[in-house]
Amino acid sequence: MSFPRSNYDPRRVCLNPFPDFHLGKYRRSIGIYLAGALFALANWTFIDAAILSVHAHAPYDEPQIPPPVHVTFVDWVPGICSLLGMLIINLIDKDRIKGDAGFGDAGAVWRARLFLFIGFALMAGGLAGSVSLLVLKYVMHDYPEQYTYYGYANVSQNVALMLSAVVLWIAQNAQEEYDYHLAL
Repeated sequence: MSFPRSNYDPRRVCLNPFPDFHLGKYRRSIGIYLAGALFALANWTFIDAAILSVHAHAPYDEPQIPPPVHVTFVDWVPGICSLLGMLIINLIDKDRIKGDAGFGDAGAVWRARLFLFIGFALMAGGLAGSVSLLVLKYVMHDYPEQYTYYGYANVSQNVALMLSAVVLWIAQNAQEEYDYHLAL
């Protein structure tokens, strides 16, 4: 038998509240810089793999054999999907998703939630595409480790882009020390 919580709000989706992080007065800046670092790391790993793929050469003892695989446009598509999803998620006004008063009709809340879903679907599709690309293009053909790195870099790019979007979302929702909310 469970007792109702004293601070229960029927509008909540989850029963357990999100933990409150206390990172000092610079918590918002720390989150934004961390999201930017994750974004840079994500794109750096994939661009590193693409540059290695362009400069891949045949073994020195058999120069007539070309490299078995290269990074092609298909490898870029999951990262582009995740990047578009990240942009869509972070361009949505957070107060519109909550449905706070003063934002027009209820259709605006519905549209904001729809765009949020589309953004998360693009990011999930990018991650699923990169994992399937890793398995189908690199792992199943049993390429040497230097060529499977291209697939691992693609997956790590999409994971880091997703983490960057989450960190930026949390950082944008954090209140600064000098935030004032005026109501008329």
